[in-house]
Amino acid sequence: MKESRKSKLDRRAFFKKSAAGIIGSVGSVYAHTNFRVANDFKRPSSSTDLNWSTINSNFILKNGVTYMNNASLGMPPMIIVDAVKAGYEGISKEPLHGKRKLQDKISKNVIPLLASTFNVKTDEVILTRNASEALFLQTLGLVLKKGDEVVLSTQEHPAALKPWIHRGAKDGVILKYVFIPSPLVSKQDTINRLMSAVSSKTKAISFCHVTRGGHKYPVKEIANLARRKGIATLVDGAQAVGQFPIDIKNLGCDAYSASLHKWILAPSGSGFLFVRDNAKRFFESPFDLKAFTINSFFDPPGTKDYPVRAAVGTALNFINKIGLDNIEKRCRYLSDYLKDGLKKIKDVKILSSDNYNLSAPGSTIFEKKNLDALESVRIFEKRINFHIDEHQRDGHDAIRVSTHFYNNTDQIDLFLDTLNSI
Repeated sequence: MKESRKSKLDRRAFFKKSAAGIIGSVGSVYAHTNFRVANDFKRPSSSTDLNWSTINSNFILKNGVTYMNNASLGMPPMIIVDAVKAGYEGISKEPLHGKRKLQDKISKNVIPLLASTFNVKTDEVILTRNASEALFLQTLGLVLKKGDEVVLSTQEHPAALKPWIHRGAKDGVILKYVFIPSPLVSKQDTINRLMSAVSSKTKAISFCHVTRGGHKYPVKEIANLARRKGIATLVDGAQAVGQFPIDIKNLGCDAYSASLHKWILAPSGSGFLFVRDNAKRFFESPFDLKAFTINSFFDPPGTKDYPVRAAVGTALNFINKIGLDNIEKRCRYLSDYLKDGLKKIKDVKILSSDNYNLSAPGSTIFEKKNLDALESVRIFEKRINFHIDEHQRDGHDAIRVSTHFYNNTDQIDLFLDTLNSI
């Protein structure tokens, strides 16, 4: 339902006084409850219905703060905080049985839930601390010899490039960097650029599903072409997982790494690595030369952060109850609202595509003439207590705003008004 102009202005005036939306006010309410109460909700029927308010009331963000940097680190709801706390309490009260209980929960509940969410087999996925750790595992585990080539995109995150640089220096692997323009030209242009770098020596193509700046790559098409040539495809999904539904089996890639503490809103220090069972021939274990399962290939030995890993299941249940399809629509709605406002501000250049095939739902990047992006991060925090990020890469001096479903249009209005005043 379209809001009246008067009601919207009234709410905006209130919002400017407090610099706090729905989430901020709820945070103050729950600050003294030890986070023991979770507000139940119904699955939203649209990107604007009232169920989003109930969902948002489950977050405990400090009063007066607005968070729009979800591409860096997500904001777990209070039930995730409680789940981690309960796990550590269990280990503290009875270490042996507490540990075994968490291990059992992870193997019997969390891993199956993770596998079903992304349509993979339970023995094709392991939990990691983050996407960076998973990227190192998949990169260092790939069987390569001196002179073998790996094709890389120039838009890869440093965490994805670092293990390849290590392989190049250590093993003599040749890294072929392919320039991908920002914004993307088209799906086919991205495919053509990467595949044109392939030679008879190419053993793998490593690229992101969604870039740090929110550009979306055609994973399935690239993976299909690479498979026909016997080339492994290794994907960085850190910025994709949680923004929209992902069927990893359907994508057809051989390995997929992701963080769960970004858009999935799991505890900090949680991620996963998927390796397709039929792709084991491409890999060897960094830990066990006799390994024969994906788990034994890539899961480092030793004690794990069991309370954090067990709470991943709580996060997945929370996200799945909302529905990743609904999250995609809500994130897209907020990003489109932001873009519409940016188009009305002088000297602003939007770098995120309006084409949904080329852009992720939640991340929006743009430049404003004579405004240093790094300095803008400090300005927005100081003036209105907003947390955003910069995107000074790919030839841009850009600002990155990554809105999740718990953000709202009043917050975006205040952001736009502040940007316009700088």
